[in-house]
Amino acid sequence: MPGILQGKVALVTGGGSGIGRATSLRLAREGAKIMIADYVPEGAERTVKMIKDAGGEASCIAADVSVSKQVETVINKAVETYGRIDCAFNNAGIEGAIGDTVGCTEENFDRVIAIDLKAVWLCMKFEIPQMLKQGGGAIVNTASIAGLAGFNGIPAYVAAKHGVVGLTRNAALEYAQRNIRVNCVCPGVIRTPMVERAIDKGGFTEADIIAGEPVGRLGKPEEIAEGVLWLLSEASSFVTGHPLTIDGGWVAR
Repeated sequence: MPGILQGKVALVTGGGSGIGRATSLRLAREGAKIMIADYVPEGAERTVKMIKDAGGEASCIAADVSVSKQVETVINKAVETYGRIDCAFNNAGIEGAIGDTVGCTEENFDRVIAIDLKAVWLCMKFEIPQMLKQGGGAIVNTASIAGLAGFNGIPAYVAAKHGVVGLTRNAALEYAQRNIRVNCVCPGVIRTPMVERAIDKGGFTEADIIAGEPVGRLGKPEEIAEGVLWLLSEASSFVTGHPLTIDGGWVAR
């Protein structure tokens, strides 16, 4: 049987590791052709190789998606390579430095907002016109449980992820009658390089995190990938403007 994204083209930002890599692999297994954009080209190239080794089709481009011209180049590259963009997973992000609201530096605040929030807006700014030309599409943005609740020590990240939820809802309403659905995922604490860095910088342990998880473990990138796949597929055709929480019960706690 063909995959549920057979013949579709998917753009994934931050696809060189973690959730972005897991999702790129999952979408490819369902038949999508994948264009990966990542700031670290080696990671993106590794993901492309993994997809090709599994029999899929993928390409990549190095880009800083907080820069307008580079985002425009990414969109043009995807269209030049595959002819269209049916699905977009705007996932690139950083955790930033650990520090409270007073201790957060202006440099850190600006950097986190640029990569975690402005980049999502820029990606949609260039993805949506392409999708309108094609007659529709589906977009998923990466927010976080930090976009639904406060967290001590990461004010810029919390502000950015709350902003992603807002941008998602706004764009969903603007294009609901033009066949473009826009949703976001709100992952809990997932075992990724970003979380490993945060643990190292934050002075807490994995056991500390697990103690606050109702299911008693960290999440896996592949579990987020399943949610993204659903939101990008026609299985969720009546879903738009939704922040899908995938967190092992953390927000419900």
